Amino acid sequence: MTEPTTTGALPTYLRIAEALTIDIGGGRLSPGEKLPPERTMAAERGVAVATLRKALKLLVERGLIERRQGSGNYVLGGGKNIGTYALFRLELKDIGGGLPTARLLDIKKTAKPEGLPNIGRTFDTGIRMRRLRFLADWPVAVEEIWLDLRWHDDNGLNARTVSESLYRTYAERLHLHIQHAEDVISAAPLPDWTPPELGLAPGTQVGFIERRAYDQHGLPCEASWTWFDPARAQYFSKVP
Repeated sequence: MTEPTTTGALPTYLRIAEALTIDIGGGRLSPGEKLPPERTMAAERGVAVATLRKALKLLVERGLIERRQGSGNYVLGGGKNIGTYALFRLELKDIGGGLPTARLLDIKKTAKPEGLPNIGRTFDTGIRMRRLRFLADWPVAVEEIWLDLRWHDDNGLNARTVSESLYRTYAERLHLHIQHAEDVISAAPLPDWTPPELGLAPGTQVGFIERRAYDQHGLPCEASWTWFDPARAQYFSKVP
């Protein structure tokens, strides 16, 4: 296994926009609700007002808020699956939300394991990534992701280029756009490569998500296994 790698963080304005998108999509910010004054929001997040306004501009473009001249910013709604983390389904237990981040533990081309769903043309070998996942800086899960080799590019996908948002990396580096995914939820023991930072020993029974994702052509291209700590995180999916 390669040495743990700290992956590239999203730009500050985008992290703010994603956190607000998650709160709106999860119903924690309701349609018609007025957001706090921009200077207050900027101060709470420790950023310049210009950075905060750049984030709000993105929310306007996504159709999530309305900026009323002289009045403020108002929530329009969050029924659509949009944003960088539109397909991310874990949130903090009880309180909800939490900006997702990740740390890459390992990336390599290797033989596919038994039981991996069909994800494309290359049946024996794939690209495997292992990551530690965080919500609001709390370690909550580990995941193993497999990508079909037809999408792999050594220059586009490596330990230096994989960012906090893997799907954003796919889009920017490989021109791969994940359109939808199928999840199966159950329980399973943590794998033997689980890092101590998660706070649970390998073999501990936890929540388990099996996912198969599909590309812009409707073809399966990625499979992943996510083990999450049910004391800290829960699976959440809003049905319009």
